[in-house]
Amino acid sequence: MKACVVGLGKVGLPLAVQYASRGLSVIGCDVDASKVERINAGDCPIAGEAGLEAALDAAIASGRLRATSDTAAAVRESDVVVIIVPLGLTASQQPDFSQLDAAVESIRAGLQPGTLVVVETTVPVGTTRGRVGNALAGIDATLLAASPERLTTGRIFADLKSYPKIVGAIDDESWSRAHAFYTNALEAPDVLRVADPETAELSKLAEGVYRDVNIALAGELARYADELGIDVTEAIAAANSQPFSHLHQPGVGVGGHCLPVYPYFLPAEAALRLPAAARAANDAMADYGVGKLERAIGSLRGATVLVLGLAYRANVKEAAHSSALLLVEALRRRGARPIMHDPLYSDDELRKLGLEPAGALPPPRIDALIVQAWHDVYRDLDLASFTGCRALLDGRNAVDRTAVEAAGMQYLGIGR
Repeated sequence: MKACVVGLGKVGLPLAVQYASRGLSVIGCDVDASKVERINAGDCPIAGEAGLEAALDAAIASGRLRATSDTAAAVRESDVVVIIVPLGLTASQQPDFSQLDAAVESIRAGLQPGTLVVVETTVPVGTTRGRVGNALAGIDATLLAASPERLTTGRIFADLKSYPKIVGAIDDESWSRAHAFYTNALEAPDVLRVADPETAELSKLAEGVYRDVNIALAGELARYADELGIDVTEAIAAANSQPFSHLHQPGVGVGGHCLPVYPYFLPAEAALRLPAAARAANDAMADYGVGKLERAIGSLRGATVLVLGLAYRANVKEAAHSSALLLVEALRRRGARPIMHDPLYSDDELRKLGLEPAGALPPPRIDALIVQAWHDVYRDLDLASFTGCRALLDGRNAVDRTAVEAAGMQYLGIGR
């Protein structure tokens, strides 16, 4: 079985490597020629994905995986085509189909009758049958399915073995082919059929929106707990001891390519109120945290505030929709001077995002410190060395309060 993976990003490349590890012949396609060259040389372009470098080396050495920028040619010799290109938002918060449309156009140029096309990109409901299917119309016996990826960067190979693979096909033949492909290509506990592509698409949006709404609820409870003088983390732990309660944890916001994006894939005419309300609530948490810091130390005007962690979550180099950016905005609105530190990013990378690098830790002098992503390397920080720092805002409720207070700083948590 020959598979073509279109899009060799943080999910696409691990998928291509996974398929190759199961004995399939795989061609990975990407418009970035330099990335293609690196992959063919066995040089992994993605950092921080457990097991990827070694698995890529093995896949290239075995000859089961190669990369190309000629998508049409790769599709022409493949039995299955998996689309996993990014789909983000435009400046007006609408789904940005530009990369998906370009990929489908290239696929059409090489698509042969009887080839199975699977959309793994998370998309608005109706995209697989409508946008992709219509673009491929006219090619005899086109087989088509939606099977959204259900993965978290940093642990993709573990997730592939843990979660059932959901497939929604346009007909029985497409399902039969998709089932055979994923049974061979994955080690998932099950390949689960749902009624159609639209059901599969909605299932993925539901997963993501559920988490966004859940975190928003945790944030609202945290704000209420602050008013009452209650530690919300203790209350949530107690509530979750009941098996029907699955409350997540509050923080200074929700970042990444997924949760902040999926609510905007739900059309306004659907009149879904909770996803939009949750998005607004989660985006407001950064300003709430900074406001809490301001009340603790007085005016932030002229204060230097160090933000630890640009990445949207710990130990993953990804800043899409990171709450760090909202924290910086909130600090600047109050006249503060925010400086940023993240060991995963160079100073030049920080400057390109309009951020002032903090340089080596500790900086010469800061007035306050905000923990946005508690990377493992921060766990050994000598907090007492942060001269002049009066308060630490623990934006992820991850820092030891005792250590903060022993360093002479006021500890501030979210809902604590």
